[in-house]
Amino acid sequence: MQQNDNQNPLNCLTETYFPELPNFTSNKVRDTYKLPNRQRLLISTDRQSAFDQILTAVPHKGQVLNQVARYWFDATADICPNQVISYPDPNVVLVKDLDMLPIEIVVRGYLTGSTNTSVWPMYERGERTIYGHEFADGYVKNQKLPTPIITPTTKPMVGEDGHDEPITAEQIVERGLLTAEHWAEVSTKALALFARGQELAAQKGLILVDTKYEFGLDENGVIVIADEIHTPDSSRYWIAETYAEQFAAGAEPNSLDKEFLRLWVVAQCDPYNEPVPEIPTDKVMEFSAKYIALYEQLTGLEFEKTDPAISVKDRIRAALAKELPQYF
Repeated sequence: MQQNDNQNPLNCLTETYFPELPNFTSNKVRDTYKLPNRQRLLISTDRQSAFDQILTAVPHKGQVLNQVARYWFDATADICPNQVISYPDPNVVLVKDLDMLPIEIVVRGYLTGSTNTSVWPMYERGERTIYGHEFADGYVKNQKLPTPIITPTTKPMVGEDGHDEPITAEQIVERGLLTAEHWAEVSTKALALFARGQELAAQKGLILVDTKYEFGLDENGVIVIADEIHTPDSSRYWIAETYAEQFAAGAEPNSLDKEFLRLWVVAQCDPYNEPVPEIPTDKVMEFSAKYIALYEQLTGLEFEKTDPAISVKDRIRAALAKELPQYF
């Protein structure tokens, strides 16, 4: 995605290549620069991914992701150390460069979801042993589980195209992806992080439904939470006040997360086998408003938008030149 003023009327941040910085990598949502001394820049763009592809760009989304993650990193530092060093810009975080563990830890408190690795589509197909967990008959979509469960997935290797694949705790250890000790530690920390997330979200009138965690090892071999935490990209958030009524009516919960866009796409096509149609601007703006509303409800702070006369990329360049003058 090339960004310029004529093709980018919503001032979305779609690419962040700065030739002055070393070791650039562009992922689905974040761009990264690997720096010396085991440091890395993570820049959250406004690119929106779902169903293993980039669908569109959403104004202010990258800033929401980075600032929501900042809120949660601060609120959970007593449970698990994180990789954060500093925040040069609302879209940027300077972090420790970790040795990432090859597993994504997904914690789920409800039977829901719309992607191939979500528990509800598996359950609806008739599966009753899912990620090593046994499910009884009789559940319905969006029902609360008796206790949160971990549903891990493998991750594609860096630089490879691929999909997350379901895996059980036993298989993780059997295949040597993690040692038994590391699995015990990351699963314990993940459940503790999720409990903290549900507790604080509930205080703000929200239900933290499920979330994804990624962990890595720092230079001392300590397990550290990485990437993002409890963002609306990596988590589902429902409005607590209306959940019971929506559930009783068999309707989708009112949400402030990425599921809004997933459900719109699924209603238009089979995103795994058919082209996804262009997402209308009004849907993109509604999606943006949901992300901003989540930030404000969680943090109690007013979201500060970039001056529309200044491109987000130019703002970031100025911030990086100040943070890393040796490169600019």
